[in-house]
Amino acid sequence: MCSLPVPREPLRRVAVTGGTHGNEMSGVYLARHWLQAPAELQRLSFSAVPVLANPAATAACRRYVDHDLNRAFTSSFLNSRPTPDDPYEVTRARELNQLLGPKASGRAFDFVLDLHNTTANMGTCLIAKSSHEVFAMHLCRHLQLQYPELSCQVFLCQRSGEESYNLDSVAKNGLALELGPQPQGVLRADIFSRMRTLVATVLDFIELFNQGTAFPAFEMEAYRPVGVMDFPRTDAGNLAGTVHPQLQDRDFQPLQPGAPIFQMFSGEDLLYDGESTVYPVFINEAAYYEKGIAFVQTEKFTFTVPAMPVLNPAPSPAS
Repeated sequence: MCSLPVPREPLRRVAVTGGTHGNEMSGVYLARHWLQAPAELQRLSFSAVPVLANPAATAACRRYVDHDLNRAFTSSFLNSRPTPDDPYEVTRARELNQLLGPKASGRAFDFVLDLHNTTANMGTCLIAKSSHEVFAMHLCRHLQLQYPELSCQVFLCQRSGEESYNLDSVAKNGLALELGPQPQGVLRADIFSRMRTLVATVLDFIELFNQGTAFPAFEMEAYRPVGVMDFPRTDAGNLAGTVHPQLQDRDFQPLQPGAPIFQMFSGEDLLYDGESTVYPVFINEAAYYEKGIAFVQTEKFTFTVPAMPVLNPAPSPAS
């Protein structure tokens, strides 16, 4: 397996971003809180920087203003010449790239943790780009071991050969927390508290790494996308049915060929006609209606994550 370079120096420049989508309220309010009271983000060897990623969308309590910010960190957007007609989020992506990157450069932040909510029944989902990100995989494993009751599922969002496009891709290492179900524009205390606890554990893991803790090799189970499924539609493009009750809320559960996936408004069931078992995620996600996605089809696979090199214990930054 070809792995990305593992950090060989302590991670000093760390950011926690919330409000990438302006109606995902756990990250919005955690970022706002930490901007006023950042002590919670401090560790002996580093202090994480809180960032409210999309202020305009957050003020409007909308996912985005002009363009999905978490799809705007591609080279075509980041490197094109700015114009007055650029979507707000493309301009904001360039600003964040200057703050936290530049992407794929030695000057980029060491680690960015991006905070998200979903309306789907994803529970506690850890989103990385690929299995080759050794530091992120060790972090995911650490969270799974710390919180076995949460069943922290690992979703690897980047397809082979695809350019990374999400916010945390501007850093040398990154991870997104995706917690749900939570309605858009709503703040649930239980999910807010869970996210806050997970962020603290992520920062604790970075501190452990900085202090020279050994992290041996292990076997990891994860999910990667193999396709998407749109809703059944009329000739005019309107919905002709919705997610079947037997599929609803069964994120990360096996979907067998012949199982019902949609309940048509006309009364009949529409069955899954794939040739193999898949594991749907983001089932009936509210934000994906506009994208023509009823759910994302994934496959489950297992791979070996190599050990991380042990650092010499990191001294505290000079005051």
